[in-house]
Amino acid sequence: METITENGSDGVSLARNTSNNARRGLPMIQTNMKPTDSEFQVCHDDSTPPVRAQTIHELHSLQKKKSTPSTPLSATQGPFATVSDEERQKQQLQSISASLASLTRESGPKVVKGDPATKAEKGTHVHHHPQPHYFASTAFDVSDSALKFTHVLYNLSPAELYEQAIKHEKGSFITATGALATLSGAKTGRSPRDKRVVRDDTTEHDLWWGKGSPNIEMDEHTFLINRERAVDYLNSLEKVYVNDQFLNWDPEHRIKVRIVSARAYHSLFMHNMCIRPTPEELEEFGTPDFTIYNAGQFPCNRYTHYMTSSTSIDINIARKEMVILGTQYAGEMKKGLFGLMHYLMPKRNILSLHSGCNMGRDGDVALFFGLSGTGKTTLSTDHNRYLIGDDEHCWSENGVANIEGGCYAKCVDLSKDKEPDIWNAIKFGTENTRAAYPIEYIPNAKIPCVAPHAKNVILLACDAFGVLPPVSKLSLAQTMYHFISGYTALVAGTEDGIKEPQATFSACFGAAFIMMHPTKYAAMLAEKMQKHGATGWLVNTGWSGGSYGLGNRIKLAYTRKIIDAIHSGSLLNAQYTKTEVFGLEIPTALEGVPSEILDPVNTWSDKKAYQDTRLKLASLFKKNFDGFTTYKIGGDQKLTEEIVSAGPIF
Repeated sequence: METITENGSDGVSLARNTSNNARRGLPMIQTNMKPTDSEFQVCHDDSTPPVRAQTIHELHSLQKKKSTPSTPLSATQGPFATVSDEERQKQQLQSISASLASLTRESGPKVVKGDPATKAEKGTHVHHHPQPHYFASTAFDVSDSALKFTHVLYNLSPAELYEQAIKHEKGSFITATGALATLSGAKTGRSPRDKRVVRDDTTEHDLWWGKGSPNIEMDEHTFLINRERAVDYLNSLEKVYVNDQFLNWDPEHRIKVRIVSARAYHSLFMHNMCIRPTPEELEEFGTPDFTIYNAGQFPCNRYTHYMTSSTSIDINIARKEMVILGTQYAGEMKKGLFGLMHYLMPKRNILSLHSGCNMGRDGDVALFFGLSGTGKTTLSTDHNRYLIGDDEHCWSENGVANIEGGCYAKCVDLSKDKEPDIWNAIKFGTENTRAAYPIEYIPNAKIPCVAPHAKNVILLACDAFGVLPPVSKLSLAQTMYHFISGYTALVAGTEDGIKEPQATFSACFGAAFIMMHPTKYAAMLAEKMQKHGATGWLVNTGWSGGSYGLGNRIKLAYTRKIIDAIHSGSLLNAQYTKTEVFGLEIPTALEGVPSEILDPVNTWSDKKAYQDTRLKLASLFKKNFDGFTTYKIGGDQKLTEEIVSAGPIF
């Protein structure tokens, strides 16, 4: 179940006049009129002699085109130069047609703006567009797809997308609070084992491959097969949804993305999650930097090389394209673009981060890293601070900027007391439900979502072993070590009586999304922290006084006091002592937090059990980190002994 919020908690009606397109600065386009006979004559050209081949191999050779259509294409007049509205709309449709171009035809499909089911009201007339505005490229083959129009529903408003979903997508309804609830099909989460990245001359050296890497390779030929399958499916539909939007609130480094999808739900999801262009920005949008083809309702061919199921999520960095087949889970688009940013931004010496971010009223910025269950969302959403973003950020020479235009929250066990802002933004949730909503729905969100350089880098861990201190001040080397480790602990299920915690490590606190080796991001983080004077902190939101089942969860009120002391800078002035094994600097006193819990050994009644558990966790850290010690940073510089020694010593 997906919940997509599109109105505030004040119950404002979503009923809007969908014929009013003034929001885009474009006149309404009628789609009920048919083209003239002469317009149909451009579908094929019979003047050329027929192609004859003696063998299948010869036929295949003749079918290969001299060049493969790609997106983006070079704009002939720049990104929508000063032209008339009619010419601008023609250029928009030309660009969309190019995006939908098949690899076996010389040009893209004929596209027309507007819903094919919408009939113009009697007596209405658009003076500037008496004919439906469409674009038809000259085609050199005869096929059914070449004889039909593909209707494009372009950057529709939320109200229009609500109407499309309710009318045409089974299982969609509007909740009592005004959110659109819909179904994502069989997939209720990401499919990481079905994600593929094209391995070519560029990615061979830039990306992280092999053991531990989230990048599963595919060749370009297989990508093109899947792309063709997706494009053919989309072109066979009566209508498709097209979103042109942005990533990265920093205007100097923002990326233009185009999403072509078959469902209103997917279009609305991306409308919420990406940055929404103004009408003026949309007019000047031009050619996208990256394109997603979401044909998730259609499966991939299991007999295609590299395919292991009917689902495939494929990224081709060279072609700047992503293809989705066999899954309707909308989060694949969000995280696919995040993976793209993990490649594009570091190439510009910009650090991409899987983190939350907030800013104090004095301009002090904090980054929050943490896996599921660590409290990242709860702690980064603070009524006394501005929210920059909850999940994805970039740290450039200009400061920190949110990548997205919305938030994507889990609704399971959502509490108004613990997360009031999220509760007020959606107010709905059942098992397996997530909600996507514009970031403006958070009252203290800072718009635009940009901030100065980070002052504090907070690494959150829910340590169910109960041996990490509630807070530790980290050296630069320790920050790199724990950032690369990305540690938290999961509590095992209790059905069979097992209560022993299970350590889990996710490099950079987001291993599933990074494209390059973790040490690349860690080195960039250390460089920026050192340059801008940021301090690293390790905060344990897990257990104290014993492992899970014996000890107690550290109270949220204490953790908030710790975070407040980090923000205010008072924790920097505290007295510190160093722990054994992990070598962590821990404060001896902190206002509002009992001093005895600051050193975990004080809270364990069985000191021997504490020491044994601490060594066990230390050995898990060491085992995990062994896979990173031989990786080279840059040409020949190995991961320094300083970083390795920043880990547990025993």
